[in-house]
Amino acid sequence: MASEGGLDLPDRLQVERARRGDAAAFGALVRRHYRAAYAVALAVLGNPMDAEDVCQDAFLRALERLDKLQQPERFLAWLLQIVRNRARNFLDYRRVRSARPLEDLSAGTDETPAREAERQELRRALGSALAELSEIQREVVLLHDLEGWKHREIAEALGLSEGMSRQHLMGARRLLRERLGAKLLKEYSDD
Repeated sequence: MASEGGLDLPDRLQVERARRGDAAAFGALVRRHYRAAYAVALAVLGNPMDAEDVCQDAFLRALERLDKLQQPERFLAWLLQIVRNRARNFLDYRRVRSARPLEDLSAGTDETPAREAERQELRRALGSALAELSEIQREVVLLHDLEGWKHREIAEALGLSEGMSRQHLMGARRLLRERLGAKLLKEYSDD
């Protein structure tokens, strides 16, 4: 039994319906794949608000170019490549427009308690450690650890083998442990 609006249809059928002008079909694709797109954008950009903007832009671009998609069953891989490209373009644009590095946008306000300050520091340390990973490592670790994807799904979406997905995850985790452990020990041992 099909769900309301055909939400359980495979991507290939949703793409075909969207190509015929069915807005609900494209909406189903957006709902199904937004979290993965966001994780990839966040992996490239490192900023949640920028990642949201890039995701919206990427979905609009995908809708505009839906007729050019040659393999509708590979919609997700195609979409994630659009997200990656839009995120990289955003970074390039930001670098050109910025005369100096952006200030840390996660600075707390005066009204936050000490615990919030600690959380901000942990977020900063995690963001810094994630920034040291390669783009593909960030994508794999965010999709696997944040989104709960299996290596088979990551491999298909990113155009890797399952073994490479596992290697990227293992390398990313090792580097995160090294960086976070060293930074957190240094910062909290001074107290």
